[in-house]
Amino acid sequence: MKSRTKWFLGGLAVVVGAVGTAGAFVKRRNMTAVTKREKNPRDVWARPGMMVTFRAELMPGRDREARTFRVKELLPSGRVSLHDASGEHTETEFEAIDFG
Repeated sequence: MKSRTKWFLGGLAVVVGAVGTAGAFVKRRNMTAVTKREKNPRDVWARPGMMVTFRAELMPGRDREARTFRVKELLPSGRVSLHDASGEHTETEFEAIDFG
């Protein structure tokens, strides 16, 4: 292989690597922007005073009224503490709100 061809292929490899690195940087920057938008404090799944109902699988044998509690406090971790229920609870423990 000629010396000029080796230089050309080496330069091409450097350019391809730089383009790949720039693409990864831009993609990561966009992902960070999306994550920051998702952490909007107004965009939470529960608010103090809101009524939430545990899923039936977590409290078998109890009717809906016995599984429903009022949110006391929204914690920084995204969990909630409830009136008349001990512990911290996550969004996945509750039934989805049906708007339809």
